[in-house]
Amino acid sequence: MEMPHTPATVLVVDDAPSNLAILTESLRTEFDVRIATSGAEALRLVREVPPDLILLDILMPEMDGYEVCRRLKATPSTRNIPIIFLTAKGDVADETLGLAIGAVDYIIKPVSIPIVQARVRTHVELKRRGDILETLSMRDGLTGIANRRRFDDTLERAWRQALRNASPISLIMADIDHFKAYNDTYGHMAGDECLRSVAHTLANCLNRPGDLAARYGGEEFAMVLEDTKLTGASHLAEEMRQAVASLTARCKKRIWLS
Repeated sequence: MEMPHTPATVLVVDDAPSNLAILTESLRTEFDVRIATSGAEALRLVREVPPDLILLDILMPEMDGYEVCRRLKATPSTRNIPIIFLTAKGDVADETLGLAIGAVDYIIKPVSIPIVQARVRTHVELKRRGDILETLSMRDGLTGIANRRRFDDTLERAWRQALRNASPISLIMADIDHFKAYNDTYGHMAGDECLRSVAHTLANCLNRPGDLAARYGGEEFAMVLEDTKLTGASHLAEEMRQAVASLTARCKKRIWLS
C-alpha cells in the first residue's frame, strides 16, 4: 500500500495569537494547518474532523493542555492521534506527566522552528504508517474485504450506537453452499477466485458508508447494517442472493449462496 499524498492535517492549539501565527506560518507549506485558541474549541474541532497530529499548549485558561490530552486519550476515536506538547513548563516532572498521559513528544518554549518542523514531520509519518498497518490488519488477505477482526469491532460499535440511539440494527449472514465440492472439483485456485468474486459482489451491494461486508470465516460472510429494520435487511439479502446467482453466467461454474 502506498503512502498517501494528501497533506497531513495539524491542529495547533494555543491561546496566544503570536504563537499561533508563528507556528502556522512555519508549517503551512507542508501541512494543512488548523488552529484553536482554547481546549474546548480543540475538542470540538477534533470531534468534527480528527487531525493527523496536534500541537498542544499546556498553559491555557479554563481547560489546560493536560486535560485536553486526557480527554482525547480516553476516547477510542481520538486516542491514536499523536499529541506534541509545546510549553514553557520545563521541569522534568511536567515533561514526565505530559508523556505519561499520552503525548508522543514535549517541546519547551521558546521553540526552535526547525526542531518543531522536524518533530512534526517525524510523528506524522509514524502516524500514517501506523494507520496503514492498522488498515491492513483489518483486511482479509484473500478477498480484500473486511476480516473477522474488523467485523467484531464494527458490530460492537454499531450495537452500542443502536442502544444509545434506540435505533435498529441488522445483521446478514451468508454462506456458499457446497463449497468443498466446488473446491474438490475445480481446485483451490478456482475456489479462491470464487471467494473473491462472491466477496466483491456482496460488498458492491452496500451503498451506505456505515455498512460493512466482511469475510466471517472460510466461505462465510457477514454484513452489518446500521439503522436498518428487518424488512430492509431482508430486501438487501435477496438482492445479494440474486447478484451472486448472476455470477453463474460469467464464471460458467455454479455458486450457491444460502
